Formats: sequence, C-alpha cells, structure tokens
Amino acid sequence: MKRFRDEWIDEWCQENGWTDLFVERCCNYWAFPPSSVMPLPIPNDTLRAIKNAKGMSDDEKSWTFAAIAISCLASIFSFILRNPLPITCAFGCVAFIVGQLEIEEF
Repeated sequence: MKRFRDEWIDEWCQENGWTDLFVERCCNYWAFPPSSVMPLPIPNDTLRAIKNAKGMSDDEKSWTFAAIAISCLASIFSFILRNPLPITCAFGCVAFIVGQLEIEEF
C-alpha cells in the first residue's frame, strides 16, 4: 500500500533543494541532498511531517472506504439472514485492512 503520493515527496524535494528523486520500493524514497554526490534516503522525520500535513494517500482512502462498505454490507446481511456469520467474516476482512493501514516505522 502506498502511504505517500509521489507528488508530496517531489514537492518537498524541490522546496529543500534535493534532486533526482527515485523510489527504491513502495515507501523507500531516495534523492540527492543539496551539493551531494551520493543519494540518501529521505529522512524519517521528514516523511512523518509530510504524512501529518497531507493526510491519507489515495490507496489508504480507497481501502478505508472498502472496510466501511464491507462492514455495512455485512451488518445488513446479518440482520436479513439473522445469522452472525457475515459479520464474523467481515470482522476478519476489516481486521486485515486495519492492520495494513497501521503506520509502521518508516
């Protein structure tokens, strides 16, 4: 799941003089600091500040919407069928989604 939009990181790099941004893996951003000849990872504190300022990425928003939709549909089916099985299955799906949304140390 992408936690950042590339535009957010690129904007920060342009403001702070970092050049040639590239993404090694999903959330592993590297760039050349000002007057440097070797790329460095974007600092974790900076990534946290960007995340706090910009909020949720598009992937996170869509997964959150999916979790809400699954919960609502399971509640309706549980009521109609008078059976707790749909809610139980939804709990497992939503628990997985929430685990993916959890912010780990960058």
